[in-house]
Amino acid sequence: MIYFFYIIFFFLILRFTVTLFNFISNPKLTHSPKNYMDLVSILIPARNEEENILMLLNSIKSQDYYNIEVIVLDDNSDDETYQIVNEFCQTDNRFKIIKGEPLPQGWLGKNYACYQLAKQAKGDFLLFLDADEMVKDGLINNSLYRMQIGKLSLLSLFTNQITKTFGEKAVVPLMHYLLLNLLPLRLVKLSKLPSLSAASGQFMLFRAQDYHQNQWHKQVKAKVVEDIEIMKLVKENKLNGEALLANGYIYCRMYKSYKESIEGFSKNLLSGFGNSIFGLLVYLFLVVFGPIFILFFLNFQLFYFAITLIIFSRLMISYLSGQNVLMNIIFHILQMINLLVIATLSIKKSLSKTLYWKGRTIHT
Repeated sequence: MIYFFYIIFFFLILRFTVTLFNFISNPKLTHSPKNYMDLVSILIPARNEEENILMLLNSIKSQDYYNIEVIVLDDNSDDETYQIVNEFCQTDNRFKIIKGEPLPQGWLGKNYACYQLAKQAKGDFLLFLDADEMVKDGLINNSLYRMQIGKLSLLSLFTNQITKTFGEKAVVPLMHYLLLNLLPLRLVKLSKLPSLSAASGQFMLFRAQDYHQNQWHKQVKAKVVEDIEIMKLVKENKLNGEALLANGYIYCRMYKSYKESIEGFSKNLLSGFGNSIFGLLVYLFLVVFGPIFILFFLNFQLFYFAITLIIFSRLMISYLSGQNVLMNIIFHILQMINLLVIATLSIKKSLSKTLYWKGRTIHT
């Protein structure tokens, strides 16, 4: 029995150490001392985004980086997305919208939309953004600086997350919690191992020459978690990739309700564990139930030590991701319960080999 508790404490301390490494190494996008003039193609797949798209387009229009072309692809929306964007494009000739082609067999919707967008792009760099984001001054120039000094083929940023409803606050912070508690983010660039890969499809900046040569989205056309798969491919091809925290240069409100949050996270959670149900279950057992076992079977001092590790981890992760520290500590137990709910749904969807997202059925 005692060895079981050794495993629990080893796992808690290991995760705390990873978090501490991330906190000390501070893997954030930094300010550029130089100004760049390269043409950047900003590519935005949009499916039923009439409520979100104007906020993104207006934030891009007011950016301090002017040398851009912005292409929006209307991915067979059944709302007013095309009309809204088309009207906006009349105000600035750097913006245009195209209609997406019907989805071919074997492709997932977003991957095919990105593939079509890239074929239209003329820029030296290709920046893929989601339609529900908002960018801030400095984002593009600072990202190009990072690309140049790191000789990167791909830079991906984990955006600052906006949460408004109670349900969002009880779920969305789990993204940064899982990321920064499990992976030393600096190793994405420093290690050549493809297994040490992380990326966010909310911000993917490619060197155009490398992208066109390798057709990354075509290579992952049937992958649900295409962002991580592309980062793996970049590293397998001996190119440099890096993943950083956005540091307030780009924001996203991923979901607008508890139900949306649960459904959205359940789509990707298992893939983040390499589609290993066993690996996910072991993680859940140690993270969620480990402290409970310590409370009931060991003395209070050891339980206090475990809780201290968890609290300090939440503090560091909240600081790095720009989230409310006190809120995440208070919501920790609720977020762990929701993690169990998300995991259950994710496993269920995996076993049924069917996902449903953005009005489309996805067969995994």
